[in-house]
Amino acid sequence: MSEQEITRTVEELEHEGDVAADYIEGLLDIADIDGDLTLDVKQGRPYVSVDADDDALRTISDPDAVQALQELTRLAVQSKTGAYSRLILDVGGSRDARRQQLERLVDAAIARLDEGSTQASLPSMSSYERKLVHDIVAERGLVSESYGEGSGRHTVIRRA
Repeated sequence: MSEQEITRTVEELEHEGDVAADYIEGLLDIADIDGDLTLDVKQGRPYVSVDADDDALRTISDPDAVQALQELTRLAVQSKTGAYSRLILDVGGSRDARRQQLERLVDAAIARLDEGSTQASLPSMSSYERKLVHDIVAERGLVSESYGEGSGRHTVIRRA
């Protein structure tokens, strides 16, 4: 891939972030929530963070609400750009909080392996969360694979 192609790709991702930010700002206005938006490109994905100084985001920072808002935002971006978006939305640090929850879940699964289990299955989760789990598992020196279809897709952890 040439440098020009990489630059174009980053520019396209930044454009997706801009479209997403416009959409999210509209939603925040409707909900009468003051929030600050930060746009970035991380690991080949547009990344939009919404932050506020008070508890204004509490109602929309629940993991299920963030996932729903992310899907709506992806659809808005796709409608505007004509291309599927792999945008990541973070509301009030919810992604960091979810990563910490997933780390605890992986640690509990590793404890089951330490107690003699040959593998440990985790509950179904989104593709983004499974990717985080795979990264966490690899950091801890183990292997993981995803199994299942659709909303039932889950991760299984085992020793290498």
